[in-house]
Amino acid sequence: MRWLLMMWMVLACGAARSDEERPTPDIVGVLQISQQKQLDALTPADATSARAVKVRESFEKLLRSLHNPVLSQVELRVVRDDILSETLQGRIVVANVGLADLPEGERVFILAHELGHVMLDHWSQMGLLYAKWVPGPVVQQHTDAIADRLGRDASALAHRQEFEADAFALSTLRALGLPDQHVVAAFMDLGWRNDTATHPGTRKRLAALRALAPDWRTVQP
Repeated sequence: MRWLLMMWMVLACGAARSDEERPTPDIVGVLQISQQKQLDALTPADATSARAVKVRESFEKLLRSLHNPVLSQVELRVVRDDILSETLQGRIVVANVGLADLPEGERVFILAHELGHVMLDHWSQMGLLYAKWVPGPVVQQHTDAIADRLGRDASALAHRQEFEADAFALSTLRALGLPDQHVVAAFMDLGWRNDTATHPGTRKRLAALRALAPDWRTVQP
């Protein structure tokens, strides 16, 4: 959710100002523009390469297994940038070509996490939160006054959404008959992390998954 940090910077700096020549977009429009800029800046991987094909095959396998009409408009973009995976604009999953180097179970868990954001409609939820704090046009006078409070609420929501996407991914992994060990292995490959504004730390995420899966006794970091 790097886009969320970008949005807070926009609001805190008052970058989304009214323009005499063009109507000022509402906050959801600003979110859309911000994420489109991020998408435009990404570097696509060679779609014909063996690694990109492997990532796409895992993704398509997930789509077939979930078989949900909500996912009919989902798009995968395999990239070469310093981003591992992210869901933008509520339906575009960005995945690093390096995911091909992970074991299948870890790759599936990471991709299923992103599809969880789609299935659980997290994009709309975040948009509603922003719209509650910034109703109407986005102007500096208003955003300066509420940026800190919006940031706290958005961070709390982002953390909750990460927990929900993790739970969705674990459930999906199990439905595919893949062992839980892939979940912890995926977190270890990502590196041990502390809380950030957009993500709870690794310890909290693993603890939340164990709370949902009491039989998950042999899986240790």
